[in-house]
Amino acid sequence: MDYKDVKRGLPQRSSKVFAVINQKGGVGKSTTVVNLAACLGEGKKKVLVVDFDPQGNATSGFGVEKDELEADIYDVILHDVPIEGLIQQTCAKNVFIVPATIQLATAEIELVSLEHRESLLKACVERVRDDFDYVIIDCPPSLGLLTINALVAADSMIIPIQCEYYALEGVAKLLETMQMVKRRMNPDLEIFGVVMTMYDSRTTLSKQVVDEVQAYFGKKMFKSIIPRNVKLSEAPSHGLPVSMYARVSKGSLAYSKLAREVVARG
Repeated sequence: MDYKDVKRGLPQRSSKVFAVINQKGGVGKSTTVVNLAACLGEGKKKVLVVDFDPQGNATSGFGVEKDELEADIYDVILHDVPIEGLIQQTCAKNVFIVPATIQLATAEIELVSLEHRESLLKACVERVRDDFDYVIIDCPPSLGLLTINALVAADSMIIPIQCEYYALEGVAKLLETMQMVKRRMNPDLEIFGVVMTMYDSRTTLSKQVVDEVQAYFGKKMFKSIIPRNVKLSEAPSHGLPVSMYARVSKGSLAYSKLAREVVARG
């Protein structure tokens, strides 16, 4: 089904725009974007994923063939291609995506000389946000201009943190960047929640890290904790969210619980 067909007759929605962000790589950021979106969709929420990471992991995580794309989010922000024309339905119910490819990697350089370079993504997202309950932006693992664009476009941040040594390393810099964006460009930006990922209940370290993050973020930390799970690791290679690949796996159940918590937070 085409996005334009779904859009017809939709009521105006009170939407939320999340930037899923951590400048450290390998913390489960794109995994969280794909699986949270899929679980929200299963809960009858209309979700738009904006893949804003040049690695395009959210795009491939939904089984989108990047080689077959005629345009992507790079063309939206730099070549004035209407975002509406790039929105496509994913394999997951009620979930749509604006895809990304490695072409987006050059945008950091090209954006530097542009006027309003920090708010180009916001202008695009504002055109379609009211067609969805949630817009989820997958940020790159850096604090450059792409990430600044995502933070300007977002209402709030979801921060995945891996249960490992030095888990909070770099978080202070991320929060510093958030405060800069809040002061200068997006005064309403807040932390919506922090989600612990790759939790291993067999290790003392995982439990210690959870306690440390809980002490740092307090009620901002989600109660739902995402475990290390083989099915969760396998699902992207099949181009499927884990809820479609292995519905009763621990990873699937954890993200389903997280989605319910996101909805409950309002």
